[in-house]
Amino acid sequence: MGGGGGGDEGEFGLQIAPILDLLFVLLIFFMSSAGAQIKEAELGIKIPGGKKDASPTEELNPPAQLDINTQGQVFLNQTPMDTPNSKEMNGLKAELKGLIAKFGEKQPVIIAPSPASRHERIVDVLNACSAAGVKNLAFGTSSL
Repeated sequence: MGGGGGGDEGEFGLQIAPILDLLFVLLIFFMSSAGAQIKEAELGIKIPGGKKDASPTEELNPPAQLDINTQGQVFLNQTPMDTPNSKEMNGLKAELKGLIAKFGEKQPVIIAPSPASRHERIVDVLNACSAAGVKNLAFGTSSL
């Protein structure tokens, strides 16, 4: 009769249950890490710059800037267009159509309203650009 802590003192058997637990944990770890691998692929990125494909005889078209002041007067490259109250803006439409006819649909147009311009007037200018067939449109800051 011994006073120790448990069971038969002579047997020190191999415990299989903790080893199986450890093996299952390792198996799950390796399975999950194998499934999380990301396949690398080449991205088709074209970097701007280098040689231009355009012919040297192609005429460069400067952007047309449409400034709108606080009174609603619209300026096409510092030239006043129509009146501040005209909603149809026929003069602006005619000028923009001429630019599109001369330089094509890639003619850039920049709308640069004054910070205090009425939004209604900006919409009028957008409508005129749409009616003239402008496809390349951007917003900028006013030079007035």
